[in-house]
Amino acid sequence: MINDTNFFDKVYSAVCKIPKGKVATYGLIAALSGNPRAARVVGTALHRNPSPGVIPCHRVVNRFGGLAPEFAFGGKEAQRHLLEHEGVEVRDDFTVDLSIYLWNGYDN
Repeated sequence: MINDTNFFDKVYSAVCKIPKGKVATYGLIAALSGNPRAARVVGTALHRNPSPGVIPCHRVVNRFGGLAPEFAFGGKEAQRHLLEHEGVEVRDDFTVDLSIYLWNGYDN
């Protein structure tokens, strides 16, 4: 069982490392947070983001580059706007090209 508070803190720390102009997947954030099988829990943590605007949860997408259909802070249009403002191109189908924009989890 995952200790939510401790795991959520690790998720928020990992998400804060994603540079502007890049995205990470829920699975990558789960792995960087110590539990590679907890991608869904990452989604829960981001939905409960205690500091929107500080913790850039808009930079997290699914494994196909898809934006969150129920982005917690305004829907996928809001997530799209935030990503595009940072230079990430979002396609008409609300996906991001991971071959271009995926952060590897180590470089800043």
